[in-house]
Amino acid sequence: MPWPKSIITTTNKFVVTNNFKIQISNKDQGKVNYAATKFLRRLSNRTGIFLKEGFPFKKDNNSALKITFDTVAQPSLGVDESYTLEVNATNIQLNAKTDIGAIRGLETLLQLLKTTANESYFTGTKINDAPRFLWRGLLIDAARHFQPVAVIKRNLEAMAAVKMNVFHWHLTDDQGFRIESKVYPKLHKLASDGLYYTQHQIKNVVTYATRLGIRVIPEIDVPGHASAILTAYPELGSKDNYTYSLQRNAGVFDPTLNPTIDKTYKFLENLFTEVSSLFPDKYFHIGGDENEGKHWTENKKIAAFKKKHQLKTNHDLQTYFNIKLEKILSKLGKKLMGWDEIMTKNMPTTAVIHSWRGTNEGLKESTLIAAAKKGYPTVLSNGYYIDRMQSVVHHYKVDPIGNAKLTPAQRANILGGEATMWGELVTPLTIDSRIWPRTAAIAERFWSPKNVTDIDHMFKRLSVVSFQLEELGITHIRNKDVILRNLTQNQPTKSLEVLSAISEPLKIYTRNAGGTEYQTYSPFTLFADACTADAPDALQFNSYVNQYITQPTVKKKQQLTYFFKKWISGYKAFQELKNNTKLQKIAPLYKNLNQVSGLFLNALKSGKSNAELTSALKKLSRPVEDVEIVIVNALEKLNKSFQ
Repeated sequence: MPWPKSIITTTNKFVVTNNFKIQISNKDQGKVNYAATKFLRRLSNRTGIFLKEGFPFKKDNNSALKITFDTVAQPSLGVDESYTLEVNATNIQLNAKTDIGAIRGLETLLQLLKTTANESYFTGTKINDAPRFLWRGLLIDAARHFQPVAVIKRNLEAMAAVKMNVFHWHLTDDQGFRIESKVYPKLHKLASDGLYYTQHQIKNVVTYATRLGIRVIPEIDVPGHASAILTAYPELGSKDNYTYSLQRNAGVFDPTLNPTIDKTYKFLENLFTEVSSLFPDKYFHIGGDENEGKHWTENKKIAAFKKKHQLKTNHDLQTYFNIKLEKILSKLGKKLMGWDEIMTKNMPTTAVIHSWRGTNEGLKESTLIAAAKKGYPTVLSNGYYIDRMQSVVHHYKVDPIGNAKLTPAQRANILGGEATMWGELVTPLTIDSRIWPRTAAIAERFWSPKNVTDIDHMFKRLSVVSFQLEELGITHIRNKDVILRNLTQNQPTKSLEVLSAISEPLKIYTRNAGGTEYQTYSPFTLFADACTADAPDALQFNSYVNQYITQPTVKKKQQLTYFFKKWISGYKAFQELKNNTKLQKIAPLYKNLNQVSGLFLNALKSGKSNAELTSALKKLSRPVEDVEIVIVNALEKLNKSFQ
């Protein structure tokens, strides 16, 4: 995962022994050597084989794996990432046009490893692979909740494992400014709560990403989402005599930069110049989203400015602002990128439109397709908002182009897509569980051919990839136990594991509705934080219910009975725990599940439902502590089948 462009399996297999060696062409300048060395460590860890050689060679005729490539490339839009891979009984050959293509091939090869009781081997295969889209990204929001460098690096490793190539770093918002600024030091001193990246750390992350073949795109969000900037430099604000401060809640706020004064542009030019020196990539994201312009409307001087310059609306004023920023960035050798609100008739088509809102007012098609047809390069995030906690199936079904009819030139404008991990409800403890493993499936949507859409096949492979991500330091599985132990105060967690396997956090921002329930400093070690999208037992149980309703055999009845008894036993174990306030809050949820399970066991025996079961299902359907039981729809269908 992602599935290759072309793959032919053979009856050959290459058996791994302790003599396994790697040879790299002597043109390598670091990326392939790092990837090959890491490959050897991961190979040894997975197989338990003590390799005689732990590092690759420049020349060794006896090497099992020979890697060749033509050129050393820097991560950039359009760099060749193609490769060919052939696994035979006696050798493995990996060829690529660039070193970045070679490291993509290494990740594929490692996924071909199989281990049996007697041996470990690579499956015989001929692969010809290249990405469908040039831009395959992940946004991590470090402004709402600061994410330390270690979090960023482990996610970069995971991105490389599934062939993603753009890290979009959301560094500023109403809740914090996360970059050390030597030009405007009040930004990190007054507007970060002391949580920011030093310039040395930023350069280190960029170097780390480059070694993995990943570009790093910074985002400085303006003119809205500017509370942090204005906390440090209130003179740039649009409302006089207004006290600016960091926001502690989530949401859309009024503080906005003043686009009518010269010092705003001088400030941004100096800031962008400083930040651009840290990020070598040609693209620079200015945000530009969710600006309602309330403070602009209330400012008489801004109203007069709009009239003088024939700017009828606040949207026109923001376009005026964006065009000035485009010129500033152009002088710095950068291309402006912004959320789809920046797409107006006067915006130069050199700007990249980042589509996040789908189909909007006045448009019969998505902002992505509209932008491509108007000549803008464009990137899709609508449908890939992983912070909304929707099922991987939802994201997997979203194709960046869909069925749109485009000319070749318009198709070329669609660069690819980004999964977005907004940070209102995540901390370093929980962020990995919100990104992975679903993002691996999204990465396949960006890399693989359009016709790779088999859901069952995706799930089968995703379960393996999810486990393998742990070897890269991803904590999406292990940190669940940390949270559950916190909830039980170090008592046995098995009963909570049972409940969490059919529970999911509330979706699409119904958790923290309006942004007021949680502050940036609230606890994110609750039961909802231990739960994830695609609760595994729920997926299995829901499938069993559909099968039983279609054909109610004895075996299928036994499968359902197994789960009902499992939940009853889980509740009994839960009751045996020494109670505390956190457990007390989720007790009603488990109690309702226990009741429903007992009633369904009776219904399965008698073949009849009753009013008590219907009433109990209504109780079970109500969320508790921002968690919902995601088998309720299946239970309701099962209940109707008895009536």
